[in-house]
Amino acid sequence: MSQGGSEESARRARRNVVLTAAIAGLGGLLFGYDTGVIAGALLFIKGDFHLGSFAQGLVVAAVPIGAVFGAAYAGPAADRYGRRLMILVAAGVFILGALASAAAPGVEVLVIARIVIGIAIGLASAAAPVYISEVAPPESRGRLVSFFQLAVTIGILVAYLIGLAFDGIEGWRWMLGLGCVPALGLAFGMVRMPQSPRWLVMTGDDFAARATLAKIRVDDPDTIDREIEEIKESIDEKPGAWSELLQPVVKAALVVGVGLAILQQVTGINTVIYYAPTIVEFTGVNSSAGSILAAVGVGVINVAFTILALRLLDRAGRRTLLMIGVSGMVISLFALGAAFTGNASSTLASVVAIASLMVYVASFAISLGPIFWLLNAEIYPLGVRSKAAGVGTMANWTFNFIVSLTFLLLIEALGKSGAFWFYGAIGILTLVFCWKLVPETKGKHLEEIQAYFQARVDRRKGAATP
Repeated sequence: MSQGGSEESARRARRNVVLTAAIAGLGGLLFGYDTGVIAGALLFIKGDFHLGSFAQGLVVAAVPIGAVFGAAYAGPAADRYGRRLMILVAAGVFILGALASAAAPGVEVLVIARIVIGIAIGLASAAAPVYISEVAPPESRGRLVSFFQLAVTIGILVAYLIGLAFDGIEGWRWMLGLGCVPALGLAFGMVRMPQSPRWLVMTGDDFAARATLAKIRVDDPDTIDREIEEIKESIDEKPGAWSELLQPVVKAALVVGVGLAILQQVTGINTVIYYAPTIVEFTGVNSSAGSILAAVGVGVINVAFTILALRLLDRAGRRTLLMIGVSGMVISLFALGAAFTGNASSTLASVVAIASLMVYVASFAISLGPIFWLLNAEIYPLGVRSKAAGVGTMANWTFNFIVSLTFLLLIEALGKSGAFWFYGAIGILTLVFCWKLVPETKGKHLEEIQAYFQARVDRRKGAATP
């Protein structure tokens, strides 16, 4: 192939892989839109349906309940039917849930509809990052997988803006129903996307895998052959059983993936995203429009710093960003708690609280936000990748449910300051976890990451041998 032809092939491959990652990343938009839209809608739902703290928490936490089940099904189903089909199914289920929640006559139907939405989000959040990680080349995998998290933040921002637009008519039904729009975009987009080449090899369809790689890599037979052989060396030609998650090398990776899944939630991010307008109301801002407008500012910061993270992940590395970002989260959580001591409704307290929210979200957006989803998609062996990623996603949504349901109750028990200081203390534990256990995966082939965890297991066996 001539140099000009090779350069054209490389440009075409980059375009194709970026387009594929961007379309699959719309699964994150579903996640983000529903996460953000309930923040504004809840201000009006609680009045229309006369909801107390527990009932409000249940409306919010219904989505994580469904997401746990969706993620549990996504792993084995993605191995059997393919990652792409699971993303398509997620889009269809989300459309049904969004329309049902908009038409809900009472809180019972609303909770059920939001569980359906959760199932769709669980499917998408388990399948989409794995799909992108298996399509992306190593040198840009961090940036491309993090399209999913970028789409989450854009979805949150769009939801806040929709909430602001319908604030005047208290139109929470419109806020919830419009969630079907990004789901339609995901469904139409994924119809034209290829299957994961690694999944095709895993199911024995080498011919289709080569055809896909020819579209998303430099169209060079030797390069494609090498990648096919690397994939084959890492699998047994078929999806692994659930029992294979108990293998030492998989367990070593699961400690990292599941640990980050839990810590991402118990450091309090969804208390801020789900309840941002409510938190702003705590500072003395009395209008729903003012509260939602402050939440829009949180959404803008979230998007901006996620874009920054996309530029840094494949340069600075995962571990560096984790340590910097989690440190910022800890500092801002303690500052947020301090803002609610004394006269929490003063102008100074309001400024400190809102500024702390912004710093907290910015810190999360360059660290735990994108990096959990990235590592959860890249650290597991191919044969069990979907199942293991599903376990990590289930853990994430389980603790999302726990934190969402208990936030208002935690404030009643510990006070506003105590609640945020509690999350800050967990942030310190998160720093220790990241320092000791999270590996650097920047620029490594997925098969090299598997070899790293094998070496960690071998070192432990060697240390245990007298």
